[in-house]
Amino acid sequence: MLVNCAAYEDGRKVADISREQISEYLKRPGTFVWVALKDPTPAEMEQMREEFSLHHLAVEDALKGHQRPKIEEYGDIVFTVCHIPEVRDGALEIAELDVFAGPNFVLSIRERTEQGFVAVRQRAEAEPNLLKHGAGFVFYALLDNVVDRYFPVVDALETELEKLERSIFDPDTAARSNIQALYDLKHKLMDMRHAVEPLIEVLHKLYGGRVPLVCIGVQDYFRDVYDHLLRISTQLDGLRDMVTTALSVNLSMITLAENEVTKRLASYAALVAVPTLIAGIYGMNFKNMPELDWMWGYPVTLAVMGGIDGYLWTRFRKSGWL
Repeated sequence: MLVNCAAYEDGRKVADISREQISEYLKRPGTFVWVALKDPTPAEMEQMREEFSLHHLAVEDALKGHQRPKIEEYGDIVFTVCHIPEVRDGALEIAELDVFAGPNFVLSIRERTEQGFVAVRQRAEAEPNLLKHGAGFVFYALLDNVVDRYFPVVDALETELEKLERSIFDPDTAARSNIQALYDLKHKLMDMRHAVEPLIEVLHKLYGGRVPLVCIGVQDYFRDVYDHLLRISTQLDGLRDMVTTALSVNLSMITLAENEVTKRLASYAALVAVPTLIAGIYGMNFKNMPELDWMWGYPVTLAVMGGIDGYLWTRFRKSGWL
């Protein structure tokens, strides 16, 4: 679906144009076209391929989606894939943005996301001095907006981890549910790393060494995005270590709880074992047994049982076993 299509010249918007007018504006010197698509059909992508002379392999990747973040050069055209993480109903969903950037055009394609890039277009149009850089600046603005969307997601994951850490020491929270929640969080962090780490390599290629033609003159802006990505990567590394630690602590708490149960069971078993032993001895029905015919034998035996159990109970209480 075509979301937006406009032509720009000398840092200012010339007009909103139709698909049929794209080729006309591409022929104008100093003019570039910015087209935005959402979940395009094969027919729409074929039309864009013909208009911008896109490589069929890049068009195929854009149609199939689910590509890892990457950058590919086809002559003077750059094809870039970015992942856009979005938290929906507590679950982390990964959308995708594909960008074709050439000397006189930018084609952005978003898939599996409702949040568009209207703010990017408004920002670019509000800064004509920067928009004079042409397609390179628009390319940067799109990538910068994608990276900016990572920060609230990482912050949300950090908040989720803090809640889970508090629940580890909450006696009313089941340890099994904590472990499951921590593993779910670890999976989300892994998805975030799969989005961030390859993109770091992509951004490095856009400002360091031999940069693509479309990026010449705006390398400093790409380096700024690169720095933001490094910051996010550092945060993810810290969160991953904290999740690992939280899992270890949770397992330790489970072990401690099991030890407490074991100690209680052992204490009660000891309290039962003493009377059982004495009763078992006197239940063997031998004729010649001490105090068998004594009038006070039965109450004395019960008193001995109670005294020993009382002593054991006191010791177990002092040691914290009961």
